[in-house]
Amino acid sequence: MTDTGRRAELAASLERVRERIAQACSAAGRPPDAVVLTAVTKTYPASDVLLLAGLGVTDVAENRDQEASAKAEAVRAGGARPRWHFVGQLQRNKVRSVLAYADVVESVDSVRLAEALGRAAAGRETPLEVLIQISLDGDPARGGVFGDDLWRVSDAVASSEGLRLGGVMAVAPLGSDPGEAFAGLAVIAGQMASRHPGATTVSAGMSGDLEAAVRYGATHVRIGTSLLGMRNSLR
Repeated sequence: MTDTGRRAELAASLERVRERIAQACSAAGRPPDAVVLTAVTKTYPASDVLLLAGLGVTDVAENRDQEASAKAEAVRAGGARPRWHFVGQLQRNKVRSVLAYADVVESVDSVRLAEALGRAAAGRETPLEVLIQISLDGDPARGGVFGDDLWRVSDAVASSEGLRLGGVMAVAPLGSDPGEAFAGLAVIAGQMASRHPGATTVSAGMSGDLEAAVRYGATHVRIGTSLLGMRNSLR
């Protein structure tokens, strides 16, 4: 597909996604600009990120450092400066690599990871924004904090000079009612904002459940398939 054809394809998908977000905001009694679209560009080329940036997308997300690092460099070379979110499970030995391009790390779920990020981010001109990943089902294999661990991790982030506690992130458990899951997340997000004023970001909702996430207060939705399509190995 030519760049022109791909741009038209992405523009049409973007319009549909933005309309879904606007309708969800309207149904929830929220202004249409209350929710930021974060494009999940994992497995897609830097050329798609550049096209999305040209269409007005400001935030993009990746979940694997090796792919994200090279892609971010290519996008910079192409003249775009999106806000990069890292959303995958992060090993401490990858922290410095991720900090070379990431503006936000959404998947912090341990004090040890928070401390490693804080050490690596010391001296940054702008603190690294951190979201605490919440486990909504208690499954350790999927990452995220559960119970009182939330406060240990969030306090560790808030006390670090190199980090800024932005809020929370979560994924609805597989096979669950996303509305019920995000309603529970809304309670946690409210508790977080009470304990740490300013930590008001709620990153929740993907292609299949963004409406439920917006209904329960998501400030950011992470959209991949509905925006970029199913992965095409020829792309």
